[in-house]
Amino acid sequence: MQVEMLKSKIHRVTVTQAVLDYIGSITIDADLLRAANLLEGERVSVVNVNNGERFDTYTIAGESGSGVVCLNGPAARKCVVGDVVIIISYATMDFEEAKHHRPTVIFPDTKTNRLVER
Repeated sequence: MQVEMLKSKIHRVTVTQAVLDYIGSITIDADLLRAANLLEGERVSVVNVNNGERFDTYTIAGESGSGVVCLNGPAARKCVVGDVVIIISYATMDFEEAKHHRPTVIFPDTKTNRLVER
């Protein structure tokens, strides 16, 4: 049996840009992608804390250290600059493997979207 489990989560970052005239995706600071164990092009779910919107898109790596979180294309209609979002990815795995799986969850500074020491 296969189950879908939480793989990675960027908990509460602030949208810095929304660019409607683009083919689609979410641009995320490359440092955050690495820390959260997310790949460029990976499918993610985005949950908007401010308005309750939920949607799926894929990741694009932004400049390291920039703090960028930019919604591109139609997703730009789901958020506005300043909204706080949670970015989640899931992985399908064997039931027995899932029992021992530990997701990667990061908690960046919401004001700067940069990693902080915990």
